[in-house]
Amino acid sequence: MDLQDIIQPKAVLPYLRASSKKQVLQEVATTGAELTDLDGRMIFDTLLQRERLGSTGVGHGVAIPHGKFAELPQITGVFARLAKPVPFDAMDDMPVDIIFALLAPEGSGADHLKALSKIARLLRDEQTVARLRAVPEGEDLFSALTLTAQDQAA
Repeated sequence: MDLQDIIQPKAVLPYLRASSKKQVLQEVATTGAELTDLDGRMIFDTLLQRERLGSTGVGHGVAIPHGKFAELPQITGVFARLAKPVPFDAMDDMPVDIIFALLAPEGSGADHLKALSKIARLLRDEQTVARLRAVPEGEDLFSALTLTAQDQAA
C-alpha cells in the first residue's frame, strides 16, 4: 500500500491554524467529510472517542488520530501541519504540530493496521518530520510527503 493510495493533494492542510486538540480534530473531520461524504460531526465524534481511550500523540510533535467508519469504502488520510503546536496529551507531553489522521472502513482490519504502521514509521523518522516542517508555505507539501514515503519504501 502506497501513501498515494491513502491521501490525495486536497487532503493536505499545509498551515492549519488551531489553538486546541479539539479544534484540530474538528478541522481534520471537516476535511475528511469533504473527501469521503461522511458526516463531519460523526468523524469528529469518532476521533474524539479514540482520543479518550488514550492520546494518539506519539511523541516528537506528531499525532496519528484514527477511527473506523461503517460507511467508508476505502482508507482515507488527512495530513495537517499546524501553524503553531497545540497540547495533545502526547506520550512525551510535547505539543503537536504534525497530524496524520487515518479514516478506515470498519472491516479493513489488516489494511488499517498496515496503513497505521506505514504512517507511524514515516513520521517516526526525525529527518522526515524535519523535512515536512521545513517545506515553505506555498510549496507542495503533498509532494514532499509522498516523495519522502517513496524514498523510505525503496
